[in-house]
Amino acid sequence: MRIAIQHCFHLSGRLLHTRIARRFPAFTFSLCALALLFANGSAPAAAQANAPKRLLIYSIDVEGGQSTLLVAPSGASLLVDAGWPNNDGRDVERIQAAMKDAGVTRLDHVFITHFHVDHVGGVPELVKRVPVGEFLDHGPNREDSDITRRDFAAYLKAIEGRPRRIVHPGDTILLPGLNVVVLAADGEHISAVPGIKPAPNPYCATERQWPDDPSENARSGGILVTFGKFRFLDLGDLTGAKEVALVCPNNPIPPIDLYVVDHHGMDLSNSRALVDAIHPVVAIMNNGAHKAGMPEAWQTVHDSPGIEDLYMLHTAEGSDAAHNSPEALIANPKGASADGAYFKVVASSTGSFSVTNSRTGQTREYPRK
Repeated sequence: MRIAIQHCFHLSGRLLHTRIARRFPAFTFSLCALALLFANGSAPAAAQANAPKRLLIYSIDVEGGQSTLLVAPSGASLLVDAGWPNNDGRDVERIQAAMKDAGVTRLDHVFITHFHVDHVGGVPELVKRVPVGEFLDHGPNREDSDITRRDFAAYLKAIEGRPRRIVHPGDTILLPGLNVVVLAADGEHISAVPGIKPAPNPYCATERQWPDDPSENARSGGILVTFGKFRFLDLGDLTGAKEVALVCPNNPIPPIDLYVVDHHGMDLSNSRALVDAIHPVVAIMNNGAHKAGMPEAWQTVHDSPGIEDLYMLHTAEGSDAAHNSPEALIANPKGASADGAYFKVVASSTGSFSVTNSRTGQTREYPRK
């Protein structure tokens, strides 16, 4: 660019001494502008070609529900859950804001972990506003409750005529540049991840007995996303007994870089046998101001061996200061002028990544160790 500018002005100086330049001064500056146009157009293209490839992950504030957007280096996209219904399309607007930041206008896949309203409720509004390639879910609703039957029916009606795939443990989701494996779905779980040897889990021996859970939470779909050396885990609202069954006596899950805290940080989930075994570097708790973010779950994640930071989408106002993260790690702290701030994760295939709090614009780096 600098060479092009220097050449342009050198050319101008020479032309100004010619008869053509004296008669047609605009000609000189047109040549200069043309040179700058080509220089300015080629440099970004070359820079873009050489730019390192990154995985983008957005933990979107849907007020205690779940909505997580992944955009692969190829530009392929996966949305995990769609938040709540109503509120004038608030949650879908927040999904669209994340999509805009990521530079995508359609969703290749929408994965619904289970059929509770804070995960599936946003789908009817989503399909009105955003093109979707396919919907993925664990199959029929398994919960015997009128509200969940209603939300499942609303989901089926909204996606009628659109591609839908029922996934099972061991299935994969095609996102070029990433490896996405379904670990759990419909109450079942994987015994081994391809290429990873399950290891005995030393945390199982001291794990407490968790109650059986007849709700849709226990049927949650969960995924492991691998991008080179970077690993991301999202198990939806999987509850304690199913978590323990997944990782005990042998744990098929490798060490995790980024963990979406199960069940928004509810005490019904986040067993130590799971959380301690996966050794997350960073965890994000998608709690609401008055939903989840419970002290016991927070403490379990906070104390996990090797964890560096625990982010929260909201201050857990029903908890105390000792069981809330520092304000810099909270997207929407108590007393903030508005909600809707999100966390943006930018990951490299080397395993290093960063987390940006959209409220503050501050970024923390997590180099590969």
